[in-house]
Amino acid sequence: MLKLNKIHHIAIICSDYERSKAFYTNVLGFEIIKETYRLERQSYKLDLALAGTYMIELFTFPTPPARPSRPEAQGLRHLAFEVDDVQAEAQKLKQLGVAVEEVRVDEITKKKFTFFTDPDGLPLEIYER
Repeated sequence: MLKLNKIHHIAIICSDYERSKAFYTNVLGFEIIKETYRLERQSYKLDLALAGTYMIELFTFPTPPARPSRPEAQGLRHLAFEVDDVQAEAQKLKQLGVAVEEVRVDEITKKKFTFFTDPDGLPLEIYER
């Protein structure tokens, strides 16, 4: 068995770099660690942190293929973020123009959660602590 310490990062390929950069920084509050343009690949790589912890690599590539996400497709289902108050954070998302599903309660944990999507339709979740 491997001895894994933690998840190091999540890589996301977006279709519109500026739109996704704005969403992940201005809407979700990620901090930019480093922004790199790779001329040979015609690609941006944006390293993002949350509360000082490196978490997401946001990439662009010329003409990436679309990936199905709904109905639930095989593979990564969604990316979830822990919050203290789902209702309050969902309201902030709505005020920022993000469509948010109704808040639900997990039947197993009894915790509140809801879903929304990034600019490319990647399912994102906020889940109450």
